[in-house]
Amino acid sequence: MILKRIGALSVAKICAIIYAVIGLIIGFFVSAIALMGTMIGSAFGESGSPFIGLFFGIGSIIFFPILYGVLGFLGGLISAAIYNLAAKAIGGVEMEFEEKKVAAANP
Repeated sequence: MILKRIGALSVAKICAIIYAVIGLIIGFFVSAIALMGTMIGSAFGESGSPFIGLFFGIGSIIFFPILYGVLGFLGGLISAAIYNLAAKAIGGVEMEFEEKKVAAANP
């Protein structure tokens, strides 16, 4: 079998979801670091608003998944479109599949 064409929009949607989840994970770590920095700063008596750390902490959980999701969507869309152009020019990726044998149920 030869994969001649990829649905660019379907690839873009899958990439958007994958990258949004990655962004959520990164946002969680950035949030944890920002909140720890705020707590450490307040423990040493630094005069700074604790709301700034809270803003960056919660903001990163919202911002990073959106940013990564949009970039993943655009990257997937562009990559699939480039693949389709290349496959049209040189014929696509050859793939080999094997049929899975299902055992018959015993009566």
